[in-house]
Amino acid sequence: MKQLIADRALLPGGWRNNVLLEWDDHGILTRVRPDSDAAAVAVAGTVLPGIANLHSHAFQRAMAGLTEYRSDPKDSFWSWRTLMYKFAGKLSPADLKAIALQLYIEMLQAGYTSVCEFHYLHHDADGKPYADPAENMVCLIEAAQEAGIGLTLLPVMYQYSGFGAQAPHIGQARFVNSPEWIIGALQALQAAHPQHAGLRYGVAPHSLRAVSPQSLQQLLTLLRQWDAQAPVHIHIAEQEKEVEDCVAALGARPVAWLLEHAEVDRRWCLVHATHMTTAETEKLARSGAVAGICPTTEANLGDGIFNGVAYAGAQGTWGIGSDSHISTSVSEELRLYEYSQRLLHRQRNMLAGGEGASVGGYLYRQALRGGAIASGRQVAGLETGQRADLLVLDPQHADLGGKHGDQLLDSFVFCQHGQTPVRDVMAGGHWVVRDHKHGRQEQSAAAYARTMKKLLD
Repeated sequence: MKQLIADRALLPGGWRNNVLLEWDDHGILTRVRPDSDAAAVAVAGTVLPGIANLHSHAFQRAMAGLTEYRSDPKDSFWSWRTLMYKFAGKLSPADLKAIALQLYIEMLQAGYTSVCEFHYLHHDADGKPYADPAENMVCLIEAAQEAGIGLTLLPVMYQYSGFGAQAPHIGQARFVNSPEWIIGALQALQAAHPQHAGLRYGVAPHSLRAVSPQSLQQLLTLLRQWDAQAPVHIHIAEQEKEVEDCVAALGARPVAWLLEHAEVDRRWCLVHATHMTTAETEKLARSGAVAGICPTTEANLGDGIFNGVAYAGAQGTWGIGSDSHISTSVSEELRLYEYSQRLLHRQRNMLAGGEGASVGGYLYRQALRGGAIASGRQVAGLETGQRADLLVLDPQHADLGGKHGDQLLDSFVFCQHGQTPVRDVMAGGHWVVRDHKHGRQEQSAAAYARTMKKLLD
């Protein structure tokens, strides 16, 4: 049995001092006891539960900063997507692994201890399956293992270029598959890389525009037969054009159609549910599904602003993701989410959970809860039965000095001065970051630099 004592820690019931944490060889917490006087290694600093990043396209980390020029008279998500397809067409499995390892290390250093990988780069550059159809997925599993981050792997079903079963175009050739292909890949992965506390499998129908109603139902039926509790993630209502096209093709807005035609519940994560009516917002909140919010990417792509105030008022569940990875900062995603609401409503402190409550405290706790549900793994906080995933904030950091309780979370989210206050990170009972440094960061950075030189030459 391994253990430590935290000077102060954020537990599900609130802030407590002298918290004894014990975990087993599988990295699962077996005891959490505040006000302990046990003889154990003491951790100086504030301990927070690690958060799950609920939406990632790992390969897009290598695109960060490469699309910031006007490529179209009406530059938008759709013109950005064209550039993304060109970039994705260059990547080999080795490139993907180098990029993912660099990304996952950066996530850990920023405070994420788990990631949900929404993976659709399945085949070679010509769209031909690899000898091992799951080769790229294995690269992601290996990268997560080497980094030490928990992984929920979500192979994406992608069939069409638009509503009405429009044929995929050449830029989508690497993505295209079928419900049978997805389930077959999961079966093969389970045999070669069985699920455990740090690894979970699910599925991701890409979007209503990229699958048909029939193939969506077929995938969900096959998934229930394979694993009825597996997480299901989907892009939904990211763009106004997507909403308009969905109404024209299916007779309803995307969120409304999905809620009407699928058994949407807490297994589901609806990513980019940006454009919803009041009725859709309230119905999604009642479903128990998680709204996946990716503020830095949604801002970068000009998607729009999620109606967070109304969704919070309806007691909706949500979490955050870094999506295209122009940022891998937990605090930046949370801060921008709150700031988007301030800009929309022209008021301050919109997401506080009640008058006088801490905004940072609300944001952190809600993102922790929603991310855990979306991951389908036991990562909901520092309590018995959950994974030993935690962050240690540096007590010497200038932003944290003299602060206590939720003031620390307010400062963690809303202050940004110098190096991140995340000093140490534990994932699955193993220290993966100590004094801001990851054991593989130099090796990874060198491999990433070589990969980028090859891709950009």
